[in-house]
Amino acid sequence: MKLEKVINQPVIETDRFDLRPLRVSDKGLIELYAGDERVARNTTSISHPLPPGATEDFIRRAQSEDRVEDVWAMDATKIGGHELMGLIGLTRMDRNQAEIGYWVAPVFWNTGIAQEAVAAVLDANPLDSKTIFASVFQDNPASARVLTNQGFEYLGDAETYSVARGATVPTWTYSLKRD
Repeated sequence: MKLEKVINQPVIETDRFDLRPLRVSDKGLIELYAGDERVARNTTSISHPLPPGATEDFIRRAQSEDRVEDVWAMDATKIGGHELMGLIGLTRMDRNQAEIGYWVAPVFWNTGIAQEAVAAVLDANPLDSKTIFASVFQDNPASARVLTNQGFEYLGDAETYSVARGATVPTWTYSLKRD
């Protein structure tokens, strides 16, 4: 029997779902959704196909006391919905800054889940960040709209490597200043 590791990370509530820390039991759904090429291609770090053990390692890192990223599952079981619809994370940076990243399973695309999750994390500001950065691939304008709808300002163009694409991909970079 595997016991769930309790970590110091808040649960963030929204009307439709909770953002909760990852559980070992999330492995199957994370593999199902993150293993979808459409999801992997819109991230920098998810391989396609997922290599054996990658999800377990990801969950282990997310549950670590010395983690650099807090990761939450989008969990709608409180309203009888799905246990995992996507993930959202905040990566710690220096000088009270963080970077936000998220993905939503394709079955939940165009439902406002990403918008609501980003808004909830920004409202909670669990890392007490003064500035939050984000970047999206330029061929993913829907994700860019999520950010601009939450007040993120365009900083400029850049490029980053996508593991799933095996290539450097043009990005748009955004920031949000917090008071």
